[in-house]
Amino acid sequence: MKTTLAIVHILLCLVLMAVVLMQHRKQGGFGGIFGGGSQADMGSNQWQRFTGLTKITVVVTTLFMVTSVALVVL
Repeated sequence: MKTTLAIVHILLCLVLMAVVLMQHRKQGGFGGIFGGGSQADMGSNQWQRFTGLTKITVVVTTLFMVTSVALVVL
């Protein structure tokens, strides 16, 4: 079980790296991290405004975190 989970974890890691590298940059440098945007545009329909790659990134990241915790617990 642990071996299978480790293989899935490695595959998720590779998929996550590929998906992140395929995305387009929205802002240059660290400006977007440290106050480059405002919270005024955050609304209830935020998920619909995400692109397909962003949605895939969120799902794969969540699965990656779940497998990380599962590998620690097992």
